[in-house]
Amino acid sequence: MERRSWYIIFLLTLTGFGGFAQQDAQYSQYIFNAVYINPAYAGFRERLNFNATYRNQWTGINGAPKSFSLAVDALMPNERVGLSLTLGADQLGAQKNLSAFANYAYRFPVDEDETSKLAFGLGVGFQQFGIYGDMHELGDEGDNSLSLTTMRKLVPDVRAGVFFSTPKMYVGASVNNLIGKYILDKKKLDFNFPTPEPHFYLTGGALFPVVEYEIDFKPVFLIKDDAAGPTVLDLNAFFLFKQKLWIGGGYRTGIKLYDKPAVIGNVRNPNALIGMAEFFVNDNLRIGYSYDHSLGGLAGYSGSTHEISVSWNFLNERERRINFCYF
Repeated sequence: MERRSWYIIFLLTLTGFGGFAQQDAQYSQYIFNAVYINPAYAGFRERLNFNATYRNQWTGINGAPKSFSLAVDALMPNERVGLSLTLGADQLGAQKNLSAFANYAYRFPVDEDETSKLAFGLGVGFQQFGIYGDMHELGDEGDNSLSLTTMRKLVPDVRAGVFFSTPKMYVGASVNNLIGKYILDKKKLDFNFPTPEPHFYLTGGALFPVVEYEIDFKPVFLIKDDAAGPTVLDLNAFFLFKQKLWIGGGYRTGIKLYDKPAVIGNVRNPNALIGMAEFFVNDNLRIGYSYDHSLGGLAGYSGSTHEISVSWNFLNERERRINFCYF
């Protein structure tokens, strides 16, 4: 990989997440399946659901991030316990990471008709962080600034969350990477190995009927913070047409909620415009696509970002006769 490509990726990574620590893979379509960022979401759709998401970030740049996630979740027959399994794989240059988490959510109704629910979730699993030295291409002969060895570290980790929902709105808060950083910090590493920083998420949304059974409007927000780099804010708005097609867009930017270390100079805000759609092929199958376009001083280097998701819901005959409109 050319030194210029590494420099661009370095700037973009700092811009988007800040710092030298290993950061969570970023997805725009968390909106369609929040179990990736909040274990308390497990079982929310009240059926067995499979989801796969692939993200190709900053296309055209050698070594730019690529991420893939797979999730399965379901609500148990007692309608109180939700279970999910999430698997992830992402790559940034010579850095490759794998993760696997089993998530447990317990929910209970908070009103008499049991339409509003509060859920608490806990996820336990492992993350493997790896730096593959054979993928490094040194710019100068004898350059020892990059390691040519392969290093992998497997560490346990924990995530937790809370999720409140009604038929027309939801709000959730969660934190990932609760213990992995502290386990790696205690190891004697010969290289500046990336460590997983805790990430905090606050998200919410609402559903407003515009034309009954024809058009619904859904605003959504996400705040993501890692206590080191810029806090990231996503603002999104969607329309649902005849419960068959979600279509909308959003804006991602960095915001300052409190004092924290500066990133580098004036490069602070990971600004981007997002276009997104999800189509209900039939009662079971949903396909989503999103397109991120970077803004700001690095827009000419970062390229576009494409993300696609596929979801499969298992419905029983009763559910097939009911119109569902899920967040």
